[in-house]
Amino acid sequence: MKRIDNRAKDQLRPIEIIPNVNRFAEGSCLIKCGNTQVYITASVETRVPPHVPMGEGWVTAEYNMLPRANRERSRRDVSKLKLSGRSAEIQRLIGRSLRAAVDMKKLPGFQITIDCDVLQGDGGTRTASITGGFVALALACKKLQREGYLTESPIVQNVAAISAGIVDNALLLDLCYEEDSSAMVDLNCVMTGDGKLIEIQGTGEGRAFSVEEQQKLVRICTKGIQELVEIQNRVIQEA
Repeated sequence: MKRIDNRAKDQLRPIEIIPNVNRFAEGSCLIKCGNTQVYITASVETRVPPHVPMGEGWVTAEYNMLPRANRERSRRDVSKLKLSGRSAEIQRLIGRSLRAAVDMKKLPGFQITIDCDVLQGDGGTRTASITGGFVALALACKKLQREGYLTESPIVQNVAAISAGIVDNALLLDLCYEEDSSAMVDLNCVMTGDGKLIEIQGTGEGRAFSVEEQQKLVRICTKGIQELVEIQNRVIQEA
């Protein structure tokens, strides 16, 4: 099938990660995945939640979609006096994913909060938040090392994420909004830089899908994530 933007079936949208977009945050970036844009900051605090063992650190995340990030204005969560179920689910996913990147024993007494604000949504906002969130996290850890608060980096591996799906029975990588909204099957995949799975979220929207189809989707996600990891590393090194 021919894709809306003429990409190959296993091709990512144009990816750009701009580091250090916030002068106050310890780490920050703006990630652009096609028409999706997420503004991300990593903030360091010298306190950790009560459940964290003595001598360890913590990584958590918050996710928010700005009112006009989509085609129609959405209400802010604060105006509803509660976090939407979707935002809560996504920020838990981001936090779980990014904690897999860190050795908490090498981040003693520090909590790093990754704030992901969607400026413009065109599909893949959660996966973009994870991919860009890792960059902001790594930059914050670099600053802690540079300023002498850490003797070694707590980052043990890259973490990145991408979506894939089945549209008109074709397997596609990195769905834009139009593809996502008409997908028979939608899958989000989070992986480490060395190709190990952290989380898979797969849903049969229009039909059930086979284990073989799931494995094919994971394989094309693996290809996309390898490309994202290369971009992450280049941005972090040059920042």
